[in-house]
Amino acid sequence: MSKVIVTGGCGYIGSHTCIALLSQGYEVVVFDDLSNASKESIDRIEKITEKRPELYRVDLKDKNAAIAAFETHKDAMAVIHFAAYKAVKESVEQPLQYYENNLFSLINTLIALQKFGINNFIFSSSATVYGIPKTCPVTEKSPVSTAFSPYGNTKKIAEEILEDCTHSNAEFSIISLRYFNPIGAHKSGKIGELPNGIPNNLMPYITQTAAGIREQLMVFGNDYPTKDGTAIRDYIHVMDLAEAHVVAVDRLIHQKQENNFEIYNLGTGIGYSVLEVIKAFETQNNLALNYKITDRRKGDVPVVFASTELASQTLGWSAKRDLNSMVKSAWNWEKNYRNENS
Repeated sequence: MSKVIVTGGCGYIGSHTCIALLSQGYEVVVFDDLSNASKESIDRIEKITEKRPELYRVDLKDKNAAIAAFETHKDAMAVIHFAAYKAVKESVEQPLQYYENNLFSLINTLIALQKFGINNFIFSSSATVYGIPKTCPVTEKSPVSTAFSPYGNTKKIAEEILEDCTHSNAEFSIISLRYFNPIGAHKSGKIGELPNGIPNNLMPYITQTAAGIREQLMVFGNDYPTKDGTAIRDYIHVMDLAEAHVVAVDRLIHQKQENNFEIYNLGTGIGYSVLEVIKAFETQNNLALNYKITDRRKGDVPVVFASTELASQTLGWSAKRDLNSMVKSAWNWEKNYRNENS
């Protein structure tokens, strides 16, 4: 079995990617500081896959700790780097915290990889690097513009760092995956998105409102230049996203890449407005949401959705699950979690 280290593997996307990796026979080691996730994720992964990834608790902002962690698993074939803070609004309010966490953890990880000769690296990037795109769908050749938030800027700077690393080390191979908006949960209903505190993302706010945890769902702005005035995003099922990482790992390990720094958009190519997602959730789950239109939120982009042609043609990957599957699986997870903890 090839060993893959997943930093931030207890988080939402990381944990689902661990499931996808384990199901394909990879050995998985999770590095996580548990600052925004719980080690309970490891138990849930084991229940689903009947395999338990090793958890190594480490703060990657600490260079010595990062080196010690990677030395323990220097036989890894690849690293998938999820470890980062990810809330756009919070990043606007706390920019230095985001720059420190997201960039120091990346840099220390890269230093450790260089030290131990681990040369296959997959980076968790974001569509936020495109800023406010002039045209949609966004392709990988669309301009990387001024970020609309410190969170987005950390992803933009990170990609520049990674590209520089590939210029200095011809053996270092990197795939940067630019996510659009992951939602949904594993079909088992045993794992899903579980943010600490008040959710910053749409779907957990929807499910927590439906479950009565939140009194009301806030829709930030209905005066955007869109069909119903609410922001449009490309929502992708988290398991489609997770499976793309397995494809990327395979590409690197088997040296299939054409360049040692490759970038791919991960989305569905379809843009849905916030109100369309709300209506789909209500229809598919046969319930009504208490929501209210409020002011726009700082850092939000009006419209963005992906061109996924490159990922389809080069990786042989495309999203398989539709919006109805996303909203049903998200609610199934939320109900199960609340029942477990009632």
